[in-house]
Amino acid sequence: MSSVNSSQAILPPATLGMLGGGQLGRFFVIAAHEMGYKVVVLDPDKNSPAGKIADLHICAAFDDQEALTKLAQACAAITTEFENVPAATLEFLAQHRTVRPAAAAVAIAQNRVAEKNFIRDAGLPVAPYAVINSADDIPDESSGLYPAILKVARFGYDGKGQARVATPAQAREAFANFKAETCVLERKLKLDYEVSLVLARDAAGNVAAFPLAENQHLNGILDVSIVPARADAAIRQQAEQVATEIAIKLNYVGVIGVEFFVSEGRLLVNEMAPRPHNSGHYTLDACVTDQFEQQVRVLAGLPLGDARLHSPAVMVNLLGDIWGAGEPAWDKAYAESGLKMHLYGKHEARPGRKMGHYTVVGESAEAVLATALQVRADLGVGK
Repeated sequence: MSSVNSSQAILPPATLGMLGGGQLGRFFVIAAHEMGYKVVVLDPDKNSPAGKIADLHICAAFDDQEALTKLAQACAAITTEFENVPAATLEFLAQHRTVRPAAAAVAIAQNRVAEKNFIRDAGLPVAPYAVINSADDIPDESSGLYPAILKVARFGYDGKGQARVATPAQAREAFANFKAETCVLERKLKLDYEVSLVLARDAAGNVAAFPLAENQHLNGILDVSIVPARADAAIRQQAEQVATEIAIKLNYVGVIGVEFFVSEGRLLVNEMAPRPHNSGHYTLDACVTDQFEQQVRVLAGLPLGDARLHSPAVMVNLLGDIWGAGEPAWDKAYAESGLKMHLYGKHEARPGRKMGHYTVVGESAEAVLATALQVRADLGVGK
């Protein structure tokens, strides 16, 4: 068991900073409060879920110099809940305070071209792809890339900024629809299933990896995560090794999520998220230490917590769609004794908006999955 170096660790009741006020930031605030810290959130949304419960909400843009100076003055260390905070913002804050993860690592994850090239150059498995800066870069039929998915290089997530294309002509049309923005054209794979792994890496290089999650998506958005993943031991071991290697090569300090495809028995890196991950929400209820406590620990320079899974779990996302006919059937969800509900306190329910999730835990993986899917149906998820 490692000990805290009191000369380096940031201990309670210090104040920590969070860039971003969404649900990931909210869970960070909750974890930090439970550990004795205060939290300042910077987010431009006056109704941000994290801002509502923070000790102080600085309601300002992420590039507002006055607001950033105020944040730096108030906090001992600063982190982020999403990857699209400008790298320049992180660089500015790092001149004054500890910032984890570093701007250089976040900048790679912000851009699909940089991300794909990083994975390829690291010698890690990735699907065949081409970088599209102009229509002239679109490969012809002989490239072996079709059918493919065209993805914008920046600001694409949850299926946004993507188009399925079967021919070069379709790729050119989709590229024009994306306003000729730089894209990645990636060969569409025949998938066995998808998995993801969340891990924490501290400043000394210690790594704590959470169990592999098996993920199912609906309309490009994560729907269900099953833990432990129904993958063989070789895939589980390789996923942890590859995710750890990514963190090491990025010199990453923080919590990171790495998404993988398994295609014809082969593990391939899809993308990485320099923050806690939606598929890691199960850790709140099924692990000794959850991903948000790990984020606090890494930021504060504390030893990493135990990432061990203590119960099989299934996590189900709740989108704003299920509020279409009024309040969902919460009574059916709460009737399940092994179900843990997490609603994010968002101001307005909208179709496709992540409003919450629930996790079912228990002793039997099969029973947990059956219960989770029954409640999913009761709540009208996917209808």
